[in-house]
Amino acid sequence: MILRSEVRDCLFLNWAVPRSELPSPPDPLRYQVHEHDGERWVYLSALLFRQRGVRLATFPWPRLSYPQMNLRFYALDADDVPAVLFRAMWVPAWVVPAVRLIGRQRARAAALRFPARVDTPERPYGWRAKAGHELMLKAASGTPRLGPGPRLGSWEETVAYFRQRPRGYIEGPSGLRRVETSHVSTAVWPMEVELQRGDLLAATVPLERGWPPLHSAWLCPELEFEFELAPAREAPLPEQVPAAG
Repeated sequence: MILRSEVRDCLFLNWAVPRSELPSPPDPLRYQVHEHDGERWVYLSALLFRQRGVRLATFPWPRLSYPQMNLRFYALDADDVPAVLFRAMWVPAWVVPAVRLIGRQRARAAALRFPARVDTPERPYGWRAKAGHELMLKAASGTPRLGPGPRLGSWEETVAYFRQRPRGYIEGPSGLRRVETSHVSTAVWPMEVELQRGDLLAATVPLERGWPPLHSAWLCPELEFEFELAPAREAPLPEQVPAAG
């Protein structure tokens, strides 16, 4: 099943977190680990965006449009292909049944208040996600800046590290599912972020030492996205791995 959509105003928030504080990923994945300051680190991102016109590739209608937030780890799969492991996904309550039925993903209901359109990035915009706990922030365009964590090269190489991942993995009710994705080139605006509240992140991925400062942040104003859900590639989840829902 191939789905297409347009993604608008996709805000990337990236952190480097200690590998020692994370549960092991499900087989056959392994975290992409980076040595830095005598410790092993793994990158993790929260993406906040508006999904527009989600549809089957072979049919223009019906279409779904809604805001979404997801939390993801960066990993390598059995073929050593750079991949994304989705840890959690939040969508409006009315979207949850469709996401669970079509994508077989453990989507969570949340109140998501994102900008209708980021057309003047020089001024600050507010993002808010609330699902019991809350993530709240303001962001405006700025100069490329890298915070704590292992270096991944230049700014352009850092962006490519997070964006150029042709495979995603989802922990579904019946096992681990692989998603094939294709990305196109798009504008990338470096962002200055003021994180006002982050207990939603801490509740989803508890870290003994707490969440560190942001490593990097940027916004992709618009891009087309195509992905293929591949149920034939499901694999059983190890019992010791906590479910994403």
